[in-house]
Amino acid sequence: MKDIRILSLDQLKDYFATLGEKPFRAKQVYDWLWSKNLHSIDEMTNLSKSLREKIAEEYTINPVSVDQLQKSTDGTIKNGVKLHDGLLVESVLIPTETRTTACVSSQVGCSLNCEFCATARLKRMRNLEVAEIVDQVALIDSQSKMYFNRPLSNIVFMGMGEPMMNYKNVVEAIRKITQPEGLGMSPRRITVSTSGIPKMIKMLADDELRVKLALSLHSAIEVKRNEIMPFSDKFPLTDIMDALQYWYQKTGSVITFEYCVWKGINDGDEDIKALIRYCRQVPSKVNLIQYNPIGDGKYDQCNKKAEDNYVRQLENAGITVMIRKSRGGDIDAACGQLANKATD
Repeated sequence: MKDIRILSLDQLKDYFATLGEKPFRAKQVYDWLWSKNLHSIDEMTNLSKSLREKIAEEYTINPVSVDQLQKSTDGTIKNGVKLHDGLLVESVLIPTETRTTACVSSQVGCSLNCEFCATARLKRMRNLEVAEIVDQVALIDSQSKMYFNRPLSNIVFMGMGEPMMNYKNVVEAIRKITQPEGLGMSPRRITVSTSGIPKMIKMLADDELRVKLALSLHSAIEVKRNEIMPFSDKFPLTDIMDALQYWYQKTGSVITFEYCVWKGINDGDEDIKALIRYCRQVPSKVNLIQYNPIGDGKYDQCNKKAEDNYVRQLENAGITVMIRKSRGGDIDAACGQLANKATD
């Protein structure tokens, strides 16, 4: 049977009309599904039992479930999330003193080939459905309340997969997460991270979701970036910058450049100068992300001196820079490590 959550509100109204029911029934069901995140038709208590039985004859609800939960020594929680067809993705709850952030996946596996990322070594099986994305957020919100006594404050699309390659479902999930009839979260607390697909960046700007945008950059030197992220040879940095400038003109929202510094790869002065030149083309800030090894030895975190050099030169150039410390590395929950890795 089909998951009833594939139906829009208007489609629900049409469906209830075929049952001889009033349109307000659709709003009641929509509220159960997206605001209360209910996973059982039988528990929709403001519907008659006979109506619930009629719905259950045609539709079901296929929620995600936690197949495995791991807790880091720093408080980070990684969920191995099982989907209705048995496939797995991972999502992460990242707590700090002031916020709890959900890092959610958008695809099963990934179709990109970033050299440094464990997820890139997985075959992309399929895109996540809208409800599967929303379920991850609702799940982590409940964990935030349970373990940290506060609701989820932020969402980042930085889990498994490239969000822009599941664009339609990611955008619809964001609408469900932010609308008053859904989870009611502020779009300003949602960040969509992309490896850089110019056409889709412009489309996201046009859709006026009011979310934030992050670009996984890692080098502003074209040939070097193409070695780190081989797929990017299809998307020149000039085309990406054109899309980023369009984004800022449309949204007024500053872009975040996500940037890992690796020993012997992009830790030199020429790399810093190239990054400064790139940043100056659009209002932006830089997050220096501490790298999390994935076991091949090719990419190693740079030393403290190189990191400090980046910070000093960026700040001297008037560019805001922050060092993002790794969280959840001991359970393979940190940036670039999500790969459905089994534990003993």
